[in-house]
This record gives sequence, structure tokens and C-alpha cells, in this order.
Amino acid sequence: MNQENLSRRRVIGGLGMGLAAMAVPGALARQESSPTTESASEKADIGDMAPHLNFSLQGKSAFVTGAARGIGRAICVALAASGADVMGLDICAVAAPNLVYPPATPEELEQTGKLVEQQKRRWIGLKGDIRDMNTLRSAVDRAVKDFGKLDIAVANAAIQIYGPLAQMPDENWKNVIDVNLNGTANTLRAVLPHMLERKCGRVVIIASGQGRHGFKNGSAYSASKWGVIGLMKSAAWEVAKNGITVNCVEPGLVDTPLTRNPGRWAEALKEAGKEVKGTPTEQEVIAARLPQSVMGIPWMQPDEVAPAVVFLCTDAANRVTGATYDATAGDSVKYTA
Repeated sequence: MNQENLSRRRVIGGLGMGLAAMAVPGALARQESSPTTESASEKADIGDMAPHLNFSLQGKSAFVTGAARGIGRAICVALAASGADVMGLDICAVAAPNLVYPPATPEELEQTGKLVEQQKRRWIGLKGDIRDMNTLRSAVDRAVKDFGKLDIAVANAAIQIYGPLAQMPDENWKNVIDVNLNGTANTLRAVLPHMLERKCGRVVIIASGQGRHGFKNGSAYSASKWGVIGLMKSAAWEVAKNGITVNCVEPGLVDTPLTRNPGRWAEALKEAGKEVKGTPTEQEVIAARLPQSVMGIPWMQPDEVAPAVVFLCTDAANRVTGATYDATAGDSVKYTA
């Protein structure tokens, strides 16, 4: 055997011994310590070494806000399809003046319930405003009573109002922040005490791609969505040792009433550098968006966002917390951080 091969075998052998020692917790420490002495690393909890490949939500129960339509409805149905019972809450009324899209209706919330029940899961539909803590606490109490526990909370409800910051009426700014940021914080404050008591839970906040970058004439919305990401990271740190995970999903432009309206289409045209003349048409917006679309689609569908939420609610994601998941059809390639 030549010297080069001998040296290579020694190196490989040394690496093999090192990897074997790393694969067995405390192996090196045991080699170097006396039989009666445990090292600090041996005493440390190295985490749950059992495989976690369970993507089912059988036996779980969930609470979803903004459940009547759009992304909220898609999340409710996807959770049910994965095995969870679902309580859905929606204001089903005008959440604030100056919105350029129609409000959700009780009939739409009822339709969400029918879709959940088609998955052979239990459904509770409630009308309520996430700005009202008493409403949220009562909803959580009912979920716990009727389902026996609450495993999952998805804070999805939000509104959007556009306008230049310098000219934005106080009412518009306040309403966007109150619903999107304060209402999301209220949702977490309502569900976390129950999860802390049981020492388990999954919380997912629906942020936005606009919470990852600036957006002209969308300062209130962007600020609120940046805010919920910070809220998520802080809450995740607070409750992680209690078996609770808290994460965000940031959708890109999604085909919902919040975006399928002339007001939002006008902003999309401006984004693309196009002049807005009169009321934009859908086809004008599609033509303007396609050249800048990474995946070649003008916008996503709600059920293309929901799977990311479901994953974060499963046991397979038990070590994912404090994370932001972009579901943007590729728009996130443009983010700088």
C-alpha cells in the first residue's frame, strides 16, 4: 500500500470515527470521561429523536378567522380535508368605511361550512369582529366546549385600503391597523391561554407579500403585515418551550374579493408602470402583470395558498416556528431579505 493510500485511509477512518461519535449522543464524552461521570452534553435534552412524518390532522380542531370566502375559506376546507374539525369566524358585514370591495355575507360563511361538512368534518360558523376580545374569547370557549380542545388557530381576517400616506384619512389608517394588526394580536391572545394550558398548539398568521416589501399607496396595509410578522416572531419565542409553534404564511396576489376589484386592479397597473385611464378591466391587468410574473400567472388561487398553512399545522412541522413561508407564485424572488 503506498503512502498516499495509507494517508487517505487514515483521514477517512478518522472522519468515520468522528461521524460515528456524532451519531451517538455523548459518545466522545463517554470515551474521555470516567465511567461514573456524565458530561453536561449527556445530561442535555437533545430533542425528540422519533421520526415526524405525520401530515394528517385527524382528531385535531381548528379556529379560522376571515372564514367566509377567499383564502380563509380555502384554509377551512383544506384543514377539514386533512382531518380537522373547524370553527370559522367572519364579521359578515362592512368591516370599515371606504373599502372598495363588497363585504363577506352570512350566506358565504354558510357555504364555507357546507364545504367543510362535505369533508365529513364538524363545522361551527360564527359571526364576529376580531377587534372585539370578548367575541374572540367566547368563540374559543365554544370551540373548546364543542370540540373538546383547540389545536390550531389561523389568524387570516384582514382588510385593505389604499391611498397616499400624506393624504390618508385618520379613519382609514386606524381601521387597517385595528383589523389587521390589533385584530390578529387579539386572536393570538384569545387562543394562546388554552394552548399553554395543554402545552401544545399550532398558530399560523396570514401575512402578505406586502409585509416583505414596500408598496406604493399601500402604507397602512404593508405596515400592518410587517407588524404581524414581528408579532409572530415575538410570540413564537414566548411559547416555543410550551410545545406551541407560531408561523406566518405570506401570500402573493391572490384571486379574492380583496384583490378582484377595480381599486386593486388600478394599483396593479401602477405597479407595472402603466397609466390608469378610467376603470381598469381584468384583461388589462392580466396583460400588465404577466411580463413581471415569475411563474407566468397573473395571480394565485386561494387553494394554492392553503397547503402551506396545513403543513404548518401538522406534526411534521413540530420543529418549525418563528418562520415566514412565502406562497407567492415566485414573486418572493424579488425580496431582498
